[in-house]
Amino acid sequence: MRIRELVFKKVLTMKMAIFLTLFFFAFFLPVFGSQPVTGPLINAALFLAVIFLGVRDAVWIGVFPSIIALFVGFLPMIMAPFIPFIITGNIVLVLSFNYFNDNFWKGVIISSFLKFLVIAISSFIFINYVAGGGVPSQVAVMMSWPQFLTALLGGGIAYLILILLKKSDANAGF
Repeated sequence: MRIRELVFKKVLTMKMAIFLTLFFFAFFLPVFGSQPVTGPLINAALFLAVIFLGVRDAVWIGVFPSIIALFVGFLPMIMAPFIPFIITGNIVLVLSFNYFNDNFWKGVIISSFLKFLVIAISSFIFINYVAGGGVPSQVAVMMSWPQFLTALLGGGIAYLILILLKKSDANAGF
């Protein structure tokens, strides 16, 4: 086997391991906690997925957590209509973070804000014009400013993980 083939297999294996780790992390995380805990961790997984895997894989990782959270009972059924907004917000986060990747923090802030806007505006329209205001106020709040905060915190967690990975690479002599 040639060196090029060996390197390709190693890179592919590493990419698959990273994808599966982030995917299962985002997939199972909603089972164990509340929005203030799971939101930042899932957003961190999305930021890291963009960095290590690229947009396509990060989008896949961003689609499933809300669906799983609904089906395992983490999210009440009243949240079911909001799942498409959350998924869309995750996709916007991934795409905009990738677009503004020239500066980590600029990308985190802009993509967090855009995610917040998508979820908050969509939810506002749904709550006020489709559901006729018949959605509990705590649900309305959950779909507003906490989305921005949890995305920013997720960026901070991703940044800390990147620092730890960089230090471990430096200590390993890479």
